[in-house]
Amino acid sequence: MLATLSSLRIKNLALVEELDWQLHGGFIAVTGETGAGKSVIIGALKLLLGERAEKSLIRTGADSCTVEAAFDVQDCSAFDAQLGEHGLEGCEDGQLLIKRTFTQSGGNRQFVNGSPTTIAVLKQLGDLLVDLHGPHDHQSLLSAERQLDLLDAFSHAEGTRRRYEEIWRRLNGLREDHASLASNEAALERELELLRHQVTEIQSADLRADEEEELQGRYSLAANSRRLIELATGVAQELTESEPSILGRLADTARLLRELEKVDPAASAMVEMHTSAVVELEELARSLVNYSERLDLDPAQLAEMEERVHLLQTLRRKYGSTMAQVIEFGEESAARLQKIEGRGTELLRLQGEIAAVQAELVAVGRELSALRFKAAPLLSNAVRGQLQDLGFKKSEFEIHLLQLDTPSATGLETIEFVFAQKSSGLESVEFLFAPNPGEPAKPLRTIASSGEISRVMLAVKSALADQDAVPLLVFDEIDANVGGEIAHAVAAKMRSLGTRHQVLCITHLPQVAAAANAHYVVTKEFTEERTYSRLGEVKTKARVREIARMLGGQSESALALAKTLLNGKAVANG
Repeated sequence: MLATLSSLRIKNLALVEELDWQLHGGFIAVTGETGAGKSVIIGALKLLLGERAEKSLIRTGADSCTVEAAFDVQDCSAFDAQLGEHGLEGCEDGQLLIKRTFTQSGGNRQFVNGSPTTIAVLKQLGDLLVDLHGPHDHQSLLSAERQLDLLDAFSHAEGTRRRYEEIWRRLNGLREDHASLASNEAALERELELLRHQVTEIQSADLRADEEEELQGRYSLAANSRRLIELATGVAQELTESEPSILGRLADTARLLRELEKVDPAASAMVEMHTSAVVELEELARSLVNYSERLDLDPAQLAEMEERVHLLQTLRRKYGSTMAQVIEFGEESAARLQKIEGRGTELLRLQGEIAAVQAELVAVGRELSALRFKAAPLLSNAVRGQLQDLGFKKSEFEIHLLQLDTPSATGLETIEFVFAQKSSGLESVEFLFAPNPGEPAKPLRTIASSGEISRVMLAVKSALADQDAVPLLVFDEIDANVGGEIAHAVAAKMRSLGTRHQVLCITHLPQVAAAANAHYVVTKEFTEERTYSRLGEVKTKARVREIARMLGGQSESALALAKTLLNGKAVANG
């Protein structure tokens, strides 16, 4: 088993105020009087599997309902890969934790391993963890896709099917490329005209990814050059040309400092500082003159720069928010243009590749078909044998494979083939069943009797016990309308399934309850004018009393028969 449901916690769901259920492995039976609240367990599991949460399910007087489950996982990698695809934490200490909470105000939250997730993810995990069957809930076995999955598991064809699906997806992609190129000619011409304009506009601009920032800096200076020249020239004139100029007046201060130095030689340091300042100011004056000369642009140069700035801004508005994005858009458009302009050659290439991949698909599909057609009668015989044990002594069960149209040996050039076919292979499947001799076998999904469909389901599950990978099988009163010898057969099948899966069965049959590895009873209590559902495990004498109750009473004969059932020594009357 990949995983085992180790605990189920329920708070404020219907009649259950609070339940903390630690589960066993193997075959588990749940019994109780009608209306005691056994269905709440199924309801809790359905919520964890992503079923819609109705506010009416919340216990009267409570604001919210919470359901939690812990699964003990043998191989965490089987689940961690799928959890990782949805950004969820992997399993820690070999446990997978699922939680669902919903409120009277309409809030609905779900968590996997402590991380918030979606209902869709819960449903995907549920498909891996639980297979739930009830009187009106046979969703998995009645699905044609599920039936095909079961047949492929029985025939060990999963690897071949994965290869088929991969080739089918590849062919699908090639056909989409072909259809895109072979689409309406007028539309292609309009696209060509647009692409040529876009490519020419971008390529003629001779763009660089880092050009715009540099150009904007230069343009900003150039656009303000007149004012900048005025300022720089004014400072230079103050330093050298005005009367009196700053440097001219500094010559006077230099003479005074030299006289100071003659009187006090210690003032020489100040003379050197003055000389250094004069040199710095002279250098500043020369730099200002050079700066002014660089800014003195020709009007034509300024206009050219302005035009370039406007061009880059236009391209960004049309093709991307940065120059790098504009360049990338141009490259993609050029590639698309080249592809369309050479579409004749490209169409021929695609047609050849489609034919090759299609031939590969048909070959793998026929390999997959061979496995299925070989396995179908073997699985049919196995299910028929199980059905005989369950009371359908002369029933018929067949697995009908309907082969889809395939191309002839010379017809692989028909591109339309397979694209419309299923990704699961070259045939569809239908499980057919005839419960009574002389009646034609009909699709399983059309059978109305819940008693019949329940036993068919149990027979299929028993025949496929080794191949079915879903670890937890839940049967909600699918043993309805069954009694006598058939009840013992159902019990034996359940117990056998419990050796390969964890089986949870809500039952009214004492034979089934007696065959379980563990037995729990749901009771209803009235306290302080409120109703409460309780769940508890029964063992030894308590279990004998519960089996006797199911048999019809607590008489000595009922208690004796209950003990006999638990010891597996006799057959009870229906």
